[in-house]
Amino acid sequence: MFISFKELSAEQKKPLDYKINSALNAIAEGFSASVSRAALAFSGGKDSTALWHLIRENFPAEASKMAVIFGNTGVEYPESLKFARRLGREWAGDNFYEARPERLTRDELKYEAQRQVLDYLVAAGQVGKILKADGKLKTTRTLEKACPPDMREKFEREGLIWKAGTIKSYWWCADQYGYPIMGKAVSKLKARRINIDCFLRFSETSSDSEELKQYYDILRSAKISQACCDILKKEPQERIQKDLKVDVIFKGLMAAESQQRKINFSTRGYLFKSSRKYLSTPFCHCNPLSIWNDNDIWEYIRRYDVPYSELYELKYKNKKDEWRTIKRNGCTGCFTDFGRDTNHMYVLRQTHPGLWRAVMKYGMAKEIQNIKILRKDYEKSNSLLIDPSKITGDEWDFHMNAAFEYRPCAFD
Repeated sequence: MFISFKELSAEQKKPLDYKINSALNAIAEGFSASVSRAALAFSGGKDSTALWHLIRENFPAEASKMAVIFGNTGVEYPESLKFARRLGREWAGDNFYEARPERLTRDELKYEAQRQVLDYLVAAGQVGKILKADGKLKTTRTLEKACPPDMREKFEREGLIWKAGTIKSYWWCADQYGYPIMGKAVSKLKARRINIDCFLRFSETSSDSEELKQYYDILRSAKISQACCDILKKEPQERIQKDLKVDVIFKGLMAAESQQRKINFSTRGYLFKSSRKYLSTPFCHCNPLSIWNDNDIWEYIRRYDVPYSELYELKYKNKKDEWRTIKRNGCTGCFTDFGRDTNHMYVLRQTHPGLWRAVMKYGMAKEIQNIKILRKDYEKSNSLLIDPSKITGDEWDFHMNAAFEYRPCAFD
């Protein structure tokens, strides 16, 4: 299937009844493609809730067998978590599954300990035994095995070891990989931070590309990563999909949400095939709400009295001192919209100040400050990768501690 952006735009302007009918056709196609088991990816947000309601009301037999997989990342909004669990019990019963990140199978060094081991090996002239020929780290495990017993004992005393059985939480991801600051186009490497340190320190990183040079500068200056999205959300859900032999997954994604989703729908349509190792038949992704938008979702919710999370009732003030309500569900510790006006952290600071403080205090504030200082350095160079004009807030070098007490937040 291919639909032009112009044709997509025309579809998006059509009335809700038309969109409902299009969604029902897509859902029917999705169930028809399933030979094993269909599932719904449920976030507790308004979009996947509306989709679930649409399926339950119009495909009751299929819905009674459909698995509903809720991705509990551990950093859900409390309102969303409570709502998702309640609705899961009421609407799905035993077909409701909560996907959680896996646990560590062995003790692991925290990043600070890994960094100290690396420095020790460099000073001792032994760093070569943990590096590949190109200067990259062989594996994180290789570095940790090179840790001397006396250093490990010190790390034990100082609490610098992640113990076996620890959940790979948001905090573990932030420590081992980095904080989800800026979009995936920038923090695109999914590698542990100690691996990136070795790459930047020992590998040949010279390049004629100005954009690549700036990317390396960002990595040197700030500990950022999007790995948490895979570790907390994608991988846990796919483990359950494998256990249940799911071959069709319904998602409440809309083309209006991003340029990438717009492109995906234009080139793939409502239903597209991929593969999974546990299946001998195709794995299908079905996005019945592709031509819908937020207004359609709310019109549908009001028309059919669909329940929704209290999250969407929470209010905050925008930069114009106007009251607004939260529009999107998601992870509380995510800052991929860094640089945008009234961004995620700007809103979180008002609606959930305790969660905001925790995220900022335990590491994100430091990395944001590092990025802002770097942006200041590039301000006069008309950087393509770093655009200072898109950053809001106070002066670049605003002190982090003071930022906690002032409005607007220096990191907004």
